Amino acid sequence: MRKSGRSLRWALVKAAVAGTTMVALAFLIPLGLMVQQTARDRAFTAAERQAAALGPALAITTDQDAINRALASTDAGGQGRMAVHLPAAQAVPPASADQAVLPGVDGPGGPTLGEARAAAGDVSTAGGQGRSFTVEVPGGYALLQPVAVDTGRTAVVEVFVADGDLTRGVSTAWLVLSAVALGLVAISVLVADRMGSRIVASARRLAAAARSLGAGNLAVRVPADGKQAAGSPEELREAAHAFNTMADRVVQLLAAERELAADLSHRLRTPLTVLRLNAASLGEGDAADATRHAVSQLEREVDQIIRSARRAPEDAPAVAVGCDVAEVIRERVGFWSALAEDEGRRWQLAGADRATPVPIQRADLAAAVDALLGNVFRHTAVGTAFSVDVLATDSSVIVLVGDAGPGFSDPAAALKRGEGHGGEGSTGLGLDIARKLAESTGGDLALGRSAVLGGAEIRLRLQTRPDGAPARAGRRRSRGTLFQK
Repeated sequence: MRKSGRSLRWALVKAAVAGTTMVALAFLIPLGLMVQQTARDRAFTAAERQAAALGPALAITTDQDAINRALASTDAGGQGRMAVHLPAAQAVPPASADQAVLPGVDGPGGPTLGEARAAAGDVSTAGGQGRSFTVEVPGGYALLQPVAVDTGRTAVVEVFVADGDLTRGVSTAWLVLSAVALGLVAISVLVADRMGSRIVASARRLAAAARSLGAGNLAVRVPADGKQAAGSPEELREAAHAFNTMADRVVQLLAAERELAADLSHRLRTPLTVLRLNAASLGEGDAADATRHAVSQLEREVDQIIRSARRAPEDAPAVAVGCDVAEVIRERVGFWSALAEDEGRRWQLAGADRATPVPIQRADLAAAVDALLGNVFRHTAVGTAFSVDVLATDSSVIVLVGDAGPGFSDPAAALKRGEGHGGEGSTGLGLDIARKLAESTGGDLALGRSAVLGGAEIRLRLQTRPDGAPARAGRRRSRGTLFQK
């Protein structure tokens, strides 16, 4: 669940990063482009101001020394980025009226003051058209600004704008905008992680409660309201309410089931009392003593069922897990031997002379063995022999229960709950009880034919350790017969 929780939080973080990044790019890229255009416009505007600063001087005089002094007084001129293209000198007026009048020169054709970068043709075009424009020159752009000095003459002021001036401050602006974007992403990640941690915490509480309920803790509930549930999504709070409702319903169903089991078991006391009275009147003898012993044990089992059914699960005493298979089988075979002798059945027990511990409760194993032996008595004719063999291996204990009866007509169907061994009135619960016990340890239950007696054989395999655990020195199956008649 921790890995799943991290995955959920990481998914929320990725979603927040993706969303915030798209929003940041949608706003910051246009802002960056606008800053870049603003820097370009600012550079050309500054160049126009520098060119306009020479306008008054050129309107007063075209003396080169005066223009040089005015040029040096400007920032661009002091940095060698400005030039003035003066017009050609005005023609001298004629001495008499008979002399021809020479027309003036429109564009600049005179000397150039400062460091010029624009081509002569571009300068002439600017002076001739009387409008300013920019031309690309090596290292940047040149602004050509025409200035009228007198009637019919135009000077051109050239201001050089370097490429660096067009992008001045743009890199800083991009860095600031990028930092803002990263800050927004970081804040969104932090918020998403906090929200994700609350969602994950709620999901983990729900999963832990489900595991606890599955482990048998019927009192576990998930906080669906209050401080612990604060910040949880509405869907998770609804899931918590549904879980609590389910847990309450499970408790009610189990209580009803316990009452039903107790009532059914209590109804057995009346016929059991009759059996006990009849057994008391049998007189003396081994068969009578065995019958009375069986009735007494049956009465104790019924009482135990009633007490267990009426006891709440949380009040059940702790039972040590683990028992000795050999000891349990000797006890149960000894119990069934009285009935076997009464019916004239030959029986034998082999391999139960050495301790064979298994990780299951004694009562569960005894119930499974009784179910297997009870099948023999219910589904074979009186006088049919049976045998019980115990085989201990490195990782498991195998219990073989065989008989000399007709065997299983359909072993696959017999293993299904409700099918049984094949006789009338069978519920199939005996084999199902044994199968579930074996599977709880990692083992299994198999049906086949007995190689010794020729009838049915049930193999109950109980795992004593996991398959990957180190092997211990195995024990061979003992062939000694403890009981036989």
